[in-house]
Amino acid sequence: MSQARDDAFAIPGFRVGHWTHPTGATGCTVVLAEASAPAVAEVRGGAPGTRELALLEHGRLVRHVDAVLLTGGSAFGLAAADGVVAWLREQGRGFPTSSIPVPIVPAAVLFDLDGPEPPVPTAAAGYQAAANAVPHGWVSGRVGAGAGARAGQVAGRAHATPTGLGAAVVSAPAGSVAALFAVNPLGDVVDPESGRILAGARDAATGAWIDSEAAILRRDAAPRDAPGTNTVIGVVVIDGAADRDALVRVAVAAHDGIARAVRPAHTPFDGDVVFVMAREEGTVAAGVVLAWCAAAQQAVARAIVNSARVPGGGSAATPDPG
Repeated sequence: MSQARDDAFAIPGFRVGHWTHPTGATGCTVVLAEASAPAVAEVRGGAPGTRELALLEHGRLVRHVDAVLLTGGSAFGLAAADGVVAWLREQGRGFPTSSIPVPIVPAAVLFDLDGPEPPVPTAAAGYQAAANAVPHGWVSGRVGAGAGARAGQVAGRAHATPTGLGAAVVSAPAGSVAALFAVNPLGDVVDPESGRILAGARDAATGAWIDSEAAILRRDAAPRDAPGTNTVIGVVVIDGAADRDALVRVAVAAHDGIARAVRPAHTPFDGDVVFVMAREEGTVAAGVVLAWCAAAQQAVARAIVNSARVPGGGSAATPDPG
C-alpha cells in the first residue's frame, strides 16, 4: 500500500531551494538535479507562461535537465531562470558543447502581480534559490514560488484565498514519487475525499464560499481580473530510473491529480504546467509505470491540499532572507 507524507522530506538525487521576496508577495523555487535528469513537461492550462519547454518535446536532442524553476512574477519572473543558469555554470553543469557546458533549466510562471509596482523575482533571486537548495527543501508554506499564490480567483484576487507552495511524497513498491506545487488557480482547492472547499472565492458580503464551479455553471461568475492570470505549476520527481514514455504517462497522471484537488481545473484562464523528472534514465516495466501513475495522482492532489493549509502564518516553512 502507498503511504503519503506531508512533513519535510528528501528525495535522493534532488535538492530544492527557495527565495522569497522580503514583502512575501512573490518568490521562486528551484528543483535541482544532482546529475542531469531525464524530464518531460505537460501543459493542460489555456494560458501558460514557460521557458525551454520545446526542449522537452518528443524527438528533441536534449532529453535531460539540470534544474526546473517554478516562479511568481508572471513573464517577468522568467528572468529568475537566468540566475539558476548562472549558478549551474559556476558548478560546471550543463549540456556538453564544443565551448562550455550549457545548463538546461525549463521554467513555468504563475501570476501574483498586484499593484502598479509589484515586486518580481529577478536573476539574482533565481541564483539565490539555487544556492539555497537542500535535500529537505520539499516543504509546504507561503514560501518561494507559492509566496503570493491565491485560489478562487474567479471573483478577482481581492476575494480569493491565500494558498502557497505544497509538497507531498507517496511511497510505492517501485519507489517514491514526490510532488511540489505552487497553487494559484482560477477555481477552488477542494478536499478530494469530501469535496469540501479548502481555499477559494468568498462572497464579499457574507464571507461564505462562492463555490466557483457552481457559480460558473450558473453563469453568475466570470473572471473579473485580466484573463490568463491563474495557474497551478509543479514538479513531480520519481526516485528511480525511467524512460521518456514512462515520464509522459506520469505527467498525464499528475494532471489528473490537479483535477482531483482543483475545481474547475485546466480552464482557458489557467496556465497549468507539470514537469516530471526521474533520478536517472532506464527502461521500466509497465506495472512499475502504473504504480508511479497512481502515486503521482495521490502526491499531486495531496500537495495541492497542503498548499491550502498554510495561509495566514500557519506555514511549515519560513521564507528565506533575501
